[in-house]
Amino acid sequence: MQIVVISPESAESREVQAMQGFFSAGLERYHVRKPSWSRDALEAWLGHLPAAWRPRIILHHHHPLAAKLGLGGTHDRDEEGNSGQLGYSRSCHHIDTLRLLLPLYGSLLFGPVFPSLSKSGYGPAADFPWDGLKSILKEKTPADARVLAIGGVTADRLARCRDLGFDGAAVIGAVWNEQDPVAAYVGMREAAARLADPRHAA
Repeated sequence: MQIVVISPESAESREVQAMQGFFSAGLERYHVRKPSWSRDALEAWLGHLPAAWRPRIILHHHHPLAAKLGLGGTHDRDEEGNSGQLGYSRSCHHIDTLRLLLPLYGSLLFGPVFPSLSKSGYGPAADFPWDGLKSILKEKTPADARVLAIGGVTADRLARCRDLGFDGAAVIGAVWNEQDPVAAYVGMREAAARLADPRHAA
């Protein structure tokens, strides 16, 4: 299972050092989501990061900076249309939308799957059609997008994500709410690796 990390929304004194640890530990994709930052502020911050990190960074806002700085791609939000150029990934919250988007993106973040750790009161609807989601994920082809669970995902909940058919998870609170974000990420990776072991199969 793939684990990706999403950035804190605002300035975080631990972030750059944590990014170094994430990438050293094997993180493939780091999503930079800074909705309140201006383009200039975001460009200045990204410009100070090591160039070697840039191909693994996915940008949620001010998309033209991705090409300018050689980043790994852009992320489209669920409520957005697009101008004919799709990003690398996209947020998705409804199973009908998920089915339509599967052939169009490299990665889809679907949720919330569990009650959010970073947004109070945000979680799945009581009547969410879990069987329908499981069916879609089971039937998707290798050419379709990777679908990552988002929303309240912790190491203990990765087994549920696997059982539903997710290819991995995108985490925010499970990492940034911890005193040592890098250790939290490594713990998530190790939990995901154990689930990939056939001896732990459902």
